[in-house]
Amino acid sequence: MRVLIVGGGGREHALAWGVSRSPGCDALFCAPGNAGTALLLRETGLGGNLPVGAEDVPGVVAAARAQAIDFVVVGPEAPLAAGMADALCAAGVLAFGPSRAAAEIESSKWFAKRTMREAGVPHAAGESFADPAAAHAFIVETFPDGGPVPVIKADGLAAGKGVIVPASMAEAHAAVDDLLGGRFGAASATVVVEERLTGMEASAMALVDGETVLPLPLSCDYKRALDGDRGPNTGGMGVYSPPGFLGSDAWSALLDSIHRPVARRLRETGRPYRGLLYGGLMVDDAGAARVIEFNCRFGDPEVQVLLPQLRSDLLALLLACAEGRLESARPEWSGEAAVGVVLASGGYPGAYETGHRITGLDAVDPGVLVFHAGTALDAAGEVVTGGGRVLIVVGLGPDLATARERAYANASRIEFEGRHYRTDIAAREL
Repeated sequence: MRVLIVGGGGREHALAWGVSRSPGCDALFCAPGNAGTALLLRETGLGGNLPVGAEDVPGVVAAARAQAIDFVVVGPEAPLAAGMADALCAAGVLAFGPSRAAAEIESSKWFAKRTMREAGVPHAAGESFADPAAAHAFIVETFPDGGPVPVIKADGLAAGKGVIVPASMAEAHAAVDDLLGGRFGAASATVVVEERLTGMEASAMALVDGETVLPLPLSCDYKRALDGDRGPNTGGMGVYSPPGFLGSDAWSALLDSIHRPVARRLRETGRPYRGLLYGGLMVDDAGAARVIEFNCRFGDPEVQVLLPQLRSDLLALLLACAEGRLESARPEWSGEAAVGVVLASGGYPGAYETGHRITGLDAVDPGVLVFHAGTALDAAGEVVTGGGRVLIVVGLGPDLATARERAYANASRIEFEGRHYRTDIAAREL
């Protein structure tokens, strides 16, 4: 089978790594990919990167036809929200990823909240506003001084940076003005003001083929830039799996209360969901979970610690999802713990420089994985920085302590100008 993976981040490098190990993969391409996918595809001889942007829907369709692609795996949310899966289907190419209508579960936070209300899914209560005065009045009426400060969210896609967690009511009002004032363009033309949930965050991802919902291992990512959950939100600075604060029977309850009702509601409203349904959860001290957000694709960096735990064929699993055959799928997992540490460019998630040479990649221990996110190859063929989140170093082990030690020991060997990373990933479990 000839496969094309759309995207150029760490998620897509991990997907390419997993698919390349499948005996059913005869050829593999990435559009546009990164230095990590280029090196992987060169080493395996399966294919290469294609000079097509991840959000270029016509370009991806044309590339799929030109390369006689049988199956396209769409990684990021933006092309899914733009209808890439629909366009590929119309062109007769099988695709992994939800339709544009179903992807609205991520592309509109207000649509997601309405869907959860209708499905009876526990979530953070809130309201949507396009008028600043109405939003300010809602904050004053609903969130009294001295109580919990609300969270302010851009309704649309903002590359993981559209959620503002204010420290005070004054900051909440300022966030409303900032977002509705055009900070993220059309993505923040509407904002959602919602209650702040407290507890432990967890990522609950499941494959959905329209009917069947198949869970992946649970994980926890770290959104804030600095240790101790300080600093601005990012796309994710690290992740670990499994979370010790969720019991072994947690998934059954989550599927029945969250994923299955949402999948059913989307199907009932003419938006059958096929792809990866990601529930970002807040778990309170009693173990009860409420949804913070939904994503319509694999989490990044979560998938980078989950796929190394998969012992069965990733390509076969993705195909079963896309073709509506998940009911018979029986994926095997190693049961190992995994910890991933993101190495970021100086200044991220704000302004940062690129083009800095990366050293130490050849010093990584066997069994430790390094997935590229924001990397490129320079004219001399050297790997250089090309984005905010540059690499993620993944350690595996029989327990979190071992996995964490392996991840950090190897992360410290990789260097580039301005490199920074959090030092507390998974520490709370230990």
